[in-house]
Amino acid sequence: MVNASGRPSEDFLKCALLAHVRQDFNAPVSAILGYAEILIEDAPKLGLEHCAADLGKMYQAGLDLQRLVHDLLDPHALAKWGGESAYDDFKSKLRHDLRTPLTALKGYGEMLLEDAQEASADTFVDDLQKLLNAAKRLLARLDGLVEFASGASTELPIAGSGQSLLPALERIARPRRDGITANKADAYRILVVDDHESNRDLLSRRLTRDAHHVVTAESGEDAIDMVEREPFDLILLDLLMPGMSGYEVLERLKCDPRHSEIPVLMISALNEIESVVRCIEAGAEDYLAKPFDPVLLRARVNACLERKWLRDREKVILHQLRLEKDRSDALLLNILPEPIIARLNLGESTIADHVADATILFADLVGFTSLSARLPANRLVHLLNMLFSDFDRLSVRFGLEKIKTIGDAYMLAGGLLAPCSDHAEAVADMALAMRDTSQEVSHRIGEPLQLRIGIHTGSVVSGIIGTHKFIFDVWGDTVNTASRMESHGAPNEINVSAAAYMRLCEKFTFESCGTLDLKGKGPTEAYFLRGRRSSHGRQLEL
Repeated sequence: MVNASGRPSEDFLKCALLAHVRQDFNAPVSAILGYAEILIEDAPKLGLEHCAADLGKMYQAGLDLQRLVHDLLDPHALAKWGGESAYDDFKSKLRHDLRTPLTALKGYGEMLLEDAQEASADTFVDDLQKLLNAAKRLLARLDGLVEFASGASTELPIAGSGQSLLPALERIARPRRDGITANKADAYRILVVDDHESNRDLLSRRLTRDAHHVVTAESGEDAIDMVEREPFDLILLDLLMPGMSGYEVLERLKCDPRHSEIPVLMISALNEIESVVRCIEAGAEDYLAKPFDPVLLRARVNACLERKWLRDREKVILHQLRLEKDRSDALLLNILPEPIIARLNLGESTIADHVADATILFADLVGFTSLSARLPANRLVHLLNMLFSDFDRLSVRFGLEKIKTIGDAYMLAGGLLAPCSDHAEAVADMALAMRDTSQEVSHRIGEPLQLRIGIHTGSVVSGIIGTHKFIFDVWGDTVNTASRMESHGAPNEINVSAAAYMRLCEKFTFESCGTLDLKGKGPTEAYFLRGRRSSHGRQLEL
């Protein structure tokens, strides 16, 4: 596409110039054929069946024009017209051959126009007039085509503008990147971008008939502005346009994260393979050569929209999966500690840890059996939920791990999942707060509530039990001793073992409760926790 100096090669320019001329003349020819097809389809619906024969002749004249433009602008055919006299013959043939079908179009069109006006078929009249206007445009461009074929000038202007074609071709061959930041049934919104009005109108008509909402732009700059303002499901983009080329529009869209996922279908008469590959590599969804077949256009458009629908559906499903995963993770966090979940996600199947230093707390409601016999089920469950929910919030506040609830019993641990030198203090503060909270809940619901709390410090084993409805649990003599301290305690008291007392006595105040005869442990010293010491040695109430 470019030579060693970085400029477009002569072969590319020659091919591109010829392709543009074909496009320039095929635009009105395609308009003639397109409107003829629409008129043939609409005639029976409007009671103009008698026009079918003349419409068929007009359509055939359009096909003849299409063939002539293709044959006369074939590079091999042009190479045969060498010398001045031969070129004169070529001009004569060009003008004569093209005028014959154009004259037929004009004659039949004017007769049909009179019939349609008499039948008050406004839409039919409008489309027929557009067909005749396309024929007039083709006649007006004949002299320019003859001049180009003579080789007199390669500075062929882009139709409808005073701009030269050559700079546009160079931009396509070597696109600028200045200012570009890298970074199924329902109706879809489609943007049609083409500098030829007839192309925009025909594409809009075809797509609108397929129930799509169509917006048009006549330049690359307008297309960029529209994409900034409105959402689109597909863009049909002409390659050769004055100002910003279709390739530059494609690059701008694909380099912008906000618009990069909008599928772009390139439509151009420039169908040499390098242009096709370049557009596909730049992110185009597909490439369709002009003049396009309506059936092929519909198939390509539907394929692009189908792929977009599938991508959008995939995004929705992925979003739903993420939401479900978040809900699942949140639920799992209510069952297992976060570090344990992380280890399970890493593939550990058996989790069992020996913790050399931890503090265990058990709490139990005094007289719960009689309370449960007296209260209705919903009120009893509401009471427990209110109380234990407050305990859960306290455990988070003090950085402790709730292990489980069994009936009216609440169990938690400190220093279990990460080394922590003050876990015994945190558990003691938690115990004092739990006792105060139980009294607050008692006042709120109007029922007498009293807690027994037991605390012990020592080594434990923690891990996961089961494969169905598994739980994280703690075992060992420390757990048994903490449970015994709770069951041998007094209402509204926090019963602390000697081991826990030794860890806490410098920062908390205690009262000895003598020696307890614990089952399986024998005589054991125990203390009632009263509160924290102040910096001056006085007791503090939490």
